Amino acid sequence: MAGGAVANTGDSLGFQHLVDPRRKWYNNRRLIALNAWIILILITSSTNGYDGSMMNGLQSLPQWKDYFNNPSNSRLGLLNAIQNIGSLAAYPFAPYVSDGIGRKKANIFGASIMCAATAIQTAAQSVGMFIGARFLIGFGLTFAANAAPMLVTEVSYPSYRAPLTSTYNSLWYSGAIVAAWTTFGTFKVQSTWAWRIPSALQGLPSVLQILLVWFMPESPRWLVSKGREDEALEILAYYHADGNQEDPLVRYEHEEIKASIDFDKNVAANVGWKALIQTPGNRKRMRIIVAIAFFSQWSGNGLASYYLNKILDDINITDATIQLLINGILSIWNLFWALLASGIVNKFGRRLMFMTSCIGMLVFFIAQTISFSLFLQHGSPDAAHAVIAFLFLFYAAYDIAFSPLIVSYTVEILPFHLRAKGFNVFNFTISLALIFNQYVNPIALGKLTWRYYIVYCCWIAFEAVFCYLYVVETKGLTLEETAALFDGEDAAKHIAGEANTHAHAPVDEKATDSAESIREHSIPTIQKV
Repeated sequence: MAGGAVANTGDSLGFQHLVDPRRKWYNNRRLIALNAWIILILITSSTNGYDGSMMNGLQSLPQWKDYFNNPSNSRLGLLNAIQNIGSLAAYPFAPYVSDGIGRKKANIFGASIMCAATAIQTAAQSVGMFIGARFLIGFGLTFAANAAPMLVTEVSYPSYRAPLTSTYNSLWYSGAIVAAWTTFGTFKVQSTWAWRIPSALQGLPSVLQILLVWFMPESPRWLVSKGREDEALEILAYYHADGNQEDPLVRYEHEEIKASIDFDKNVAANVGWKALIQTPGNRKRMRIIVAIAFFSQWSGNGLASYYLNKILDDINITDATIQLLINGILSIWNLFWALLASGIVNKFGRRLMFMTSCIGMLVFFIAQTISFSLFLQHGSPDAAHAVIAFLFLFYAAYDIAFSPLIVSYTVEILPFHLRAKGFNVFNFTISLALIFNQYVNPIALGKLTWRYYIVYCCWIAFEAVFCYLYVVETKGLTLEETAALFDGEDAAKHIAGEANTHAHAPVDEKATDSAESIREHSIPTIQKV
């Protein structure tokens, strides 16, 4: 759910006075249950992370390379990119499935396709069969990945919405860890099971979701959008207020959701694809969303994500055991920084974290480039070790913003009526960026070696300038109120006014003050965008 109606400064949650200070995620049985359901949805991201790390590990396995006749650079590009090509094929349908049958069923639908695909991948008898299975994995992942973050952000308890949604993309690395250490563990298996076992384990998160997601709560926002307001109120009350439907927090959330969706239907009624670029506010949203989607894949991280073994080969670290070990340790390192960043989203805000990430990436990527160059010129082992050290530091900087924030920031700046379509554009953009990287990176690395790094140094500098100019702070705002940052004060007035009309008296006063605060603080921010 959303946080409270607050000023854009984000110094405090606007209806913190409505949140029971005794109700914490660790001491309230229903919040523990809700967060357990959310974790089940969060592991959707693990499937994607597993794939990248598994393919990195498989390229270091002699058993895999021998079985598929030592794929060339162009064939490796296809093997890695085909999953994202499968994702592209599903993008035209994913938002309609999420909005049509609901977040839960869309997730289950995608998980079912992925289960079947991983079975085919595990049983692959040829490179064509392996490629076809990976296409289907990407196809199914699109449906699950479109619905999962929206369900998390729309059902979470107000105080934990931002950290939990930010954790979604951070858990990419949890899958990467399992894949990295699985391939490390199966390295000694002297048969095709060295790569079939990691292939089979890729379907485990999907199996868990197929079995359990049926029983978790549906998004209250989706229920209200379908006219099922009583069900939405029951879910909010059960998980956010121990079943008390008259709780001020629950009443405020419920009325705010209804007011927001009523505004979407009557004021922003055009919900077709054209609506994404039809108004100045939506164009600002899409500019930011498309940019951070590209940045998340074009910051140099794609080199190590899919072709770490080639980088290590270039600095004369060719032992398969060492390569797999570095891959496994790097995944753990990334998960640590990504989860740490997810936990401080509400404290430091989005804008500061994006800027810190960009500047850190630029510094450490330049250092990597210099170290790589020195190694190739002088063959110094110290330079090779420096490449690895700066690679780890680069990823720490990347994980500050581009692991936790890209998904949570995207879904929170999109209004409900555009959330599924806008998030689909985000995922589509990532797939395009990945396909380009996965085809180009191995070929460019082979031709240019360290000089290819200079291209990314220039690009990361551009990213820093863009984020400084265009990233808008949303710290402390509700999902509904964030609209005021992009659409102007009319949206804020309508939503706050409707919520005040129907909610209890304690809400009235605070919401009125909050709406006034938004009017005072948000409009200057819009003018800066």
